[in-house]
Amino acid sequence: MKRLFSNLLFKVFLAIVLGIVFGLYLPESVNRIFTTFNSFFGQFLNFAIPLIIMGLIMPAISDLGKGAGKLLLLTAAIAYGSTLFSGFMTYFATSNIFPQLLESHVNDASLIADSGRELTPYFSITIPPALDVMTSLVLAFVIGLGLSYQEKSSLKSVVKDFQKIIMQLIENVIVPLLPLFILGIFASMSFSGKVFSILSVFVSIIGVIFALHILLLLLQYTIAGVLTKKNPLKLLATMMPAYFTALGTQSSAATIPVTLEQSMKNGVSEKIAGFVIPLCATIHLSGSIMKITACAMALMILEGMPFSFALFAGFIFMLGIAMIAAPGVPGGAIMAAVGILQSMLGFTEEMLGLMIALYIAMDSFGTACNVTGDGAISIVVNKITKEKMVA
Repeated sequence: MKRLFSNLLFKVFLAIVLGIVFGLYLPESVNRIFTTFNSFFGQFLNFAIPLIIMGLIMPAISDLGKGAGKLLLLTAAIAYGSTLFSGFMTYFATSNIFPQLLESHVNDASLIADSGRELTPYFSITIPPALDVMTSLVLAFVIGLGLSYQEKSSLKSVVKDFQKIIMQLIENVIVPLLPLFILGIFASMSFSGKVFSILSVFVSIIGVIFALHILLLLLQYTIAGVLTKKNPLKLLATMMPAYFTALGTQSSAATIPVTLEQSMKNGVSEKIAGFVIPLCATIHLSGSIMKITACAMALMILEGMPFSFALFAGFIFMLGIAMIAAPGVPGGAIMAAVGILQSMLGFTEEMLGLMIALYIAMDSFGTACNVTGDGAISIVVNKITKEKMVA
């Protein structure tokens, strides 16, 4: 029971249920307490986002200067290419599916939005961020790239210490408070009458994303199978222990031992698997980018916001880099993406809350997609580097 209550997905589910009940049955005066908390937490999140970007991206990029040279570049290029492919595949699929699928919900949401029943906080506090999002992104890239060319640097130690502080902030403050933030958002939506329309949208979105992530894995292992002249379904079946381990742990890092073992069973040499799998656990996020792209598309359609290929192309390229820094904790990727969702797509506080709830609801499947795809990348890298595969 204790393990269940410590699970982030369970906490988010409980927060959604309680938020709906509170919004429907508690008086406005009580619900305004949650709205007041959300107002403060939203301001704190805006303040923390540039710090999170710098604290995660700087050390991630600086570490790229170390390691195995050509093998590092080859693996990073394939992993980033796989992440981008997933993002663009998701964009083209959802841009054709979601407008028709969500059309009735858009009409419902617009009618409800005009009802005028909105909760307001008792008071609000403004916490201006030290840097805006784009400035922090560019600064993180500049410092990270500069440090990647330095073998020994006192600044690199400072950056590593800053990363530890930011990860503590995420793990000990932001992630534990997210369920309460989500509770407040659903209480507000329930009070205003939006919640049941939103929940029906959730079911539709999750169904589409689940189908897309199965399709992506089949494509990844088809490519690996064609290159190695092996049965793609057999290769994929061998990776299923890693897939189901990731479903339980919700962490790519925690699944590394299983992913490593199953990759070697697929014929990848110990040397290649030992290098590629831990690296891809950090930089290969095809499942995560799929969830974020699809959910962002759905929420923009639901809110009647315009979107275009050019807008999402820039978003996907930037997201693929930003998520490299995502720590190995549940919900890490979405925290790395929040700043880009705000700055590039214009997401509001309410949309960010829904985005986080949707993402965490599917976190296990996204992580499972990531780590299972790592196995396909290890097969491809093994083949390209002409390592002898064991049958």
